[in-house]
Amino acid sequence: NFSKMDWIMNQKTTIQIFCQINPSEDPEKVKLAVNNIFPDMELEVSDTQIVGKTNNFSVLSPISKSIHEKNIKNTYQRILKNNNDGDSTWFYLNKQAAFVNSVALCSEANESSLGPIKVVLRSNDIEQVIESITN
Repeated sequence: NFSKMDWIMNQKTTIQIFCQINPSEDPEKVKLAVNNIFPDMELEVSDTQIVGKTNNFSVLSPISKSIHEKNIKNTYQRILKNNNDGDSTWFYLNKQAAFVNSVALCSEANESSLGPIKVVLRSNDIEQVIESITN
């Protein structure tokens, strides 16, 4: 469902992800979890974290799809608007859920026992980005 919006959004939106790797975790498994949700994002993996960055808005389509399937548009809108600082916003995804190919939103970082995947959205029109993901 991303088509002409894609092109417009790609011009001005940056999507970044951050995910801690705990000492008890296998970095390959954490990378797999992140790849399950963001298969087209190039990831940098160190011993302690995974970082990814892209301008390709379509990487958010699994999240958008999940919003519609689970009917949780209001929850995402509330979180994205609460975290909006003018040109960026962010949300957390559950790392364990991602490992089993499921998109699960976390309201707080501690809802994901091994730490969440943090998704940061930057744009010169963040309101439009929030609308595009949640509608």
